Amino acid sequence: QVQLVESGGGFVQAGGSLRLSCGASGRTFSNYAVGWFRQAPGKEREFVAAISWNGARSNHADSVKGRFTMSRDNANNTVYLQMNSLTPDDTAVYYCAAGAFATSMERDYDYWGQGTQVTVSS
Repeated sequence: QVQLVESGGGFVQAGGSLRLSCGASGRTFSNYAVGWFRQAPGKEREFVAAISWNGARSNHADSVKGRFTMSRDNANNTVYLQMNSLTPDDTAVYYCAAGAFATSMERDYDYWGQGTQVTVSS
């Protein structure tokens, strides 16, 4: 089992930045790829970004490319999502998830956190 806890969400004005963290405990975190997903009110959950187990490879959704950057610190069992140039369309609950591969598909992730709210005001 891997337990994931997201933090760093909050309120920010458009154009601002936030850094989300995903802390892990349990089984060896460095064995897992990690993804970030988000769910806006009334919408389905969507892929944001993913990173491989060693951080060598990452991919980001087109909607966040150039604005969001994912990274990880395996020594501290933490993954980060740096979010810059935020817009109201980024308002959502953000979830991190761990799985075998850094894909954009929810079904490829076995462990999920509870989510952290990000609200961007115009």
